[in-house]
Amino acid sequence: MLEDQGKYIFGVVKVGDRGQIVIPKDARELYGIKAGDSLLILGDKKGMAVVKTEIFQDKIDEVLGGD
Repeated sequence: MLEDQGKYIFGVVKVGDRGQIVIPKDARELYGIKAGDSLLILGDKKGMAVVKTEIFQDKIDEVLGGD
């Protein structure tokens, strides 16, 4: 089972007219994503990934000169 390996399939989402997607409830609960959270979109030629900015907050603060 993929979940045993830390990998998940949450389903398919559609992009709306304004470019918005809905993150499935199971994914939001697993990753602790709540309304108002900031997410970082990363990508390369193969695809993209969405991560909470908290993961990179120290580096972001360092680059932007935050304390």
